[in-house]
Amino acid sequence: MTKLLIDGTEVDVPAEFTLLQACEVAGVEIPRFCFHERLSIAGNCRMCLVELKGAPKPVASCAYAVKDCRPGPNGEPPEVLTRSGTTKKAREGVMEFLLINHPLDCPICDQGGHCDLQDQAMAYGVDSTRYGENKRAVEEKYIGPLVRTAMNRCIHCTRCVRFLAEVAGVPDLGAIGRGEDMEITSYLEQAMHSELQGNVADLCPVGALVHKPQSYNVRPWELSKTESVDVMDAVGSAIRVDSRGREVMQIEPRVNEAINEEWISDKTRHVVDGLRMQRLDRPFLRENGRLRPASWAEAFGAIKTRLQGVDPKRVGAVVGDLAGVEETFALKALMAAIGTPNLDCRQAGERIDPAWGRAAYTLGAGIAGIEEADAILLVGANPRTEASLLNVRIRKRWRMGPLPVGVIGEPVDLTYPSLQLGAGPETLADLAAGRHSFAQVLKDAARPLVIVGMGALARPDGAAILAAAAALARDVGAVTPEWNGFGVLQTAAARVGALDLGFVPGEGGLDFAGMTAAGGLDVLFNLGADEVEVAPGAFVIYQGTHGDRGASRADVILPGAAYTEKSATYVNLEGRVQMTNRAGFPPGDAREDWAVIRALSDVIGHRLPFDSLGALRRALYAEHPHFAGIDAVATSDAVASLERVATLGGSTQRDAFRPGVADFYLTNPITRASRVLAECSGLARSRGLEAAE
Repeated sequence: MTKLLIDGTEVDVPAEFTLLQACEVAGVEIPRFCFHERLSIAGNCRMCLVELKGAPKPVASCAYAVKDCRPGPNGEPPEVLTRSGTTKKAREGVMEFLLINHPLDCPICDQGGHCDLQDQAMAYGVDSTRYGENKRAVEEKYIGPLVRTAMNRCIHCTRCVRFLAEVAGVPDLGAIGRGEDMEITSYLEQAMHSELQGNVADLCPVGALVHKPQSYNVRPWELSKTESVDVMDAVGSAIRVDSRGREVMQIEPRVNEAINEEWISDKTRHVVDGLRMQRLDRPFLRENGRLRPASWAEAFGAIKTRLQGVDPKRVGAVVGDLAGVEETFALKALMAAIGTPNLDCRQAGERIDPAWGRAAYTLGAGIAGIEEADAILLVGANPRTEASLLNVRIRKRWRMGPLPVGVIGEPVDLTYPSLQLGAGPETLADLAAGRHSFAQVLKDAARPLVIVGMGALARPDGAAILAAAAALARDVGAVTPEWNGFGVLQTAAARVGALDLGFVPGEGGLDFAGMTAAGGLDVLFNLGADEVEVAPGAFVIYQGTHGDRGASRADVILPGAAYTEKSATYVNLEGRVQMTNRAGFPPGDAREDWAVIRALSDVIGHRLPFDSLGALRRALYAEHPHFAGIDAVATSDAVASLERVATLGGSTQRDAFRPGVADFYLTNPITRASRVLAECSGLARSRGLEAAE
């Protein structure tokens, strides 16, 4: 530790700290534009200048290390002054330079109200300028449908360039020209193609990059802010839902070091218009082959009539990708009351059984734990499209030091170097038998990590592949009492929670494919499963939020609430229990899903024993106590679970692993209702066709 005097206060800080970090330890706020805690140091805005005793001129505190500070003539600790006249004059000079070319756009700028330049200009700006020349003019750039440019405002902090090159791993932006002619642009002014590009607008300290879909729509002081959790994938990113009245206006990231740090994917951010479009706002009933609006009493009455006299073994229920734990628990209780064993939540068809243990369907190491891995094997997984923020963690670990990453599956650009080992189960068998050199890499690693994706599990031989991967993880020492290096990469927010509840077929029950096949069932309850086709014949009760595939096949439609319109529990891919908060109310006659199931149970004669969300959660916690541990990961015996899975055995097919997510932007009914994400999907497909040619 090194002693420093900062404005007369003595602090002890590590020698590796910068002066800016040391000042923050002392409780002193240092203005900055180019510096960001998660990006490399650029030192080009100079707004963080401080006076260092003995230095010939003010120094940039973001780029000056504590270890480089010289002690006083008699061995006194180095002294830093952040409020001296010299410091203030230096910062005012920097601000004057920054404002030479900055336009007076504040009244019409989308950044107004949360602009770093506005805030710092209040402290260090002046009301006049010594420069009479014309302001610099820069042509606007097209960099895609998600980020709008106003490059006249750019102060060349290069945060956007560094984020895309370092964190996202897709260097879409760069600088051309020098001095006053410097411009930030994309290559040949093409659209950016990173799935994290929206974060550059968050990073921009001025209004040079703003979110195009929300541009000119809202001011920050008009919004009500609600902390919540993302459900567009299984990562469970921390988000803030900003609403105006009943309408969600924007979704922003929250800092959560254990999961998403402070980034979110573009799908998470720009699904906003999908929450408004194609919504189900009233019950519907199919008569003479056509759906017509109906009342709740008519819809429930039709369901009651259809259930009368039906064998319980001919009734079933399926759960989709966005269902919360509460409604899944209520639906399971209703099916138990009816007496049917036909339940399933594995919409993708993955071969996973919760009886094998929690380690068989969660990511044991955790998202933050990836930073401790020293070798990774991806089996049928593409984390860049299936869990973008998890891929960011892997890239972060790769940037920290050498990290061998092996891939079994389709060749993909993961944004970091990887070794293509093979395409299917045969390569996994070669690794297990030691016939591939990467097997030795895993054995030599202190903390190897084996991740199995839906591309390997959502197929008829998925259980055998999971067993083979678990056996490999066991043989290379990936799972020990100190390190759980085996995990499954889930793609749906609802999956882990539903598996925790045991929402899978009971004894003699049908699975997802059996229930949706022709002749499988007479009555099917569909709780938001929109990615599968239900064969003709069954009477389908669809409960969901959007007029998607599930609603078009339904005989009765019960409108539910989206994730921003209810308080619901979700469990992310590492097994962390999280909870959304209501930011608005469902449209029209739509209601929260658990309440709809509770009301229906009363009509059909199987009344559920809870009348409020609190009562439901008490029953849930009594049966499954780990759901009460919000933001906690329940412990499990990973070694025993891995051994159980590894001994399953089974034969595998020769087919290559297929992607678990075919289209990153269109994965659920909310995203498919979004015009913004549809445009992004079209651009991604066109780039894929161009690359294939």
